[in-house]
Amino acid sequence: MSDREFGGNDDLSLPKATVQKIISEILTTPSLNTAPDSSVTFARDARELLIECCVEFVTLISSEANEIAEKEQKKTIAIEHIDKALRELGFPEYVKEVLASAGDAKEMLKVDLPGGGLYRRIMLTCWICVDEGEEDK
Repeated sequence: MSDREFGGNDDLSLPKATVQKIISEILTTPSLNTAPDSSVTFARDARELLIECCVEFVTLISSEANEIAEKEQKKTIAIEHIDKALRELGFPEYVKEVLASAGDAKEMLKVDLPGGGLYRRIMLTCWICVDEGEEDK
């Protein structure tokens, strides 16, 4: 499914700085194919394509999860709907990590932070970004 099917929302995107940070971390992570000091770079148009692919993937999963929730006559998409959507769309290998991240996010929401809900959401977003980067180290 394309975002064009949802009204052609061209505003759907991901923060370029965050995507660039993830790309940089991946490129500097030693693998079987590259040396740790490899001078591989990621072209701007490749980054834009990657962002489009990520947005498309999120749209696909959320659309499927929404359909599952509607069939169950639920008004809120729950983690169970995401789990089922991933499995039905052929991505069962992502379920374990998604459930782990959801558990981490749930724990973070339990922390009493000053500033109310907005501050809590900002801190949760920052924590998830930092946590994802830490796993590779």
